[in-house]
This record gives sequence, structure tokens and C-alpha cells, in this order.
Amino acid sequence: MRDIPGIRLDVHVGQGILPVVDELAGLRIAVFHDWPYLYEGDRDYERGYLASYAASPRSVCVVAREASGRVIGASTGVPLADDGEAFHAPFLACGILLEDVFYFGESVLLSPWRGRGIGHAFFDAREAHARTVGEFSWTAFCSVRREATDPRAPDGHRGNDAFWRGRGYAPVDGMFCTLSWKERGDDTATPHTLDFWMRQLDRAKVSQ
Repeated sequence: MRDIPGIRLDVHVGQGILPVVDELAGLRIAVFHDWPYLYEGDRDYERGYLASYAASPRSVCVVAREASGRVIGASTGVPLADDGEAFHAPFLACGILLEDVFYFGESVLLSPWRGRGIGHAFFDAREAHARTVGEFSWTAFCSVRREATDPRAPDGHRGNDAFWRGRGYAPVDGMFCTLSWKERGDDTATPHTLDFWMRQLDRAKVSQ
């Protein structure tokens, strides 16, 4: 695992995720409140969502803490077959077996800590975990689709596409799912399109 000065990275697996659920729920709400998700967070929902990861014995949650012990970032992953059915259909429609894919949930990181290599560390740790818990052929994740001209985008915003491509991931044409959530200030949930990215998982550990 990468050594990042001033940051401790802890890896929690399966039921070991439960002790950090409360801390992570607040972190996720804070990060997803901003662009591009604009999510009006619900702490009870977040606790339940994270607890669902703990239900899989092969799930993983990588937690980043600053020197004081405060959580400043986290990243999750789970075998696709153990994830919700909403994520299954796009893979099955493309002829991809669920058991061949290790699915990465969201990575969240407070803005003052971005650009220090923590995002790479999250991918390193999750890819390494996927190699140890099954014979997976692919790793995958999805990202919310936003129009480039959306006026709500902050000035100077740079997306993560270049970072993801640098990790070897690529978007899969026509592969997406739809999830609903309340955007900040809204009273009701609205549907959002999320596009899938994938890369082939090399069997041997590769130095980054």
C-alpha cells in the first residue's frame, strides 16, 4: 500500500466495516453534497447502505485518516454478485458474468486532501483486495453523467476522466444504470444516469 505522509490507510473487510459506518455516513454526505452528485444526504440511508457492504464477507472499505485520527476519505468495493440488483442488469445485458466482476463503490475524499495520491491508494488497495478474494477478470465502477454545459458546475471544475484513464479504466459504450436521489434543495428524488467504466484485472500485483 502506498505510503502517504500524514495519512493512515486502514483496510476493513466484511463485518469489519460496521465499526466505521457512523463516521463514513457523515463523510459521504459532506462530499456528495457537492458537484457532481449534489446529493441531499440522509444519514440513516447512508448507514444502511454501508452496512449492506458489510453483509458480504469479501467486501472491502479503505479508510483514510489524518494524523489526529479524523476520517478524511474512504473507498468501497464488493463482488458484483453481492451488490444490489440495480447494478446487475447492465453487465448481464453485455454478456458479462457477475462472478467475473469486482465492483468498486464510491470513493469520497474531503477537498483539502485531494491531489496527494490518496485516490491512487484507494484504487491500489481495492484492486489488490480483488486479487486476493476471488478469480475476478474485471474491476468496474460507475460515475454520474452530467452535461458539460450544466450551469451548476463550479468554475474550473475538472472531472476524473483523465485520472481513471490513467489507471487503465475506460467507459463502456452504452452501459449505464439509473439511480434516484434527492438533489440538494429538492423535496423528491429524481432519476440520474450513471455510466460504467471497466478494466481487466491483472492477476499479478503490479507496482504502481
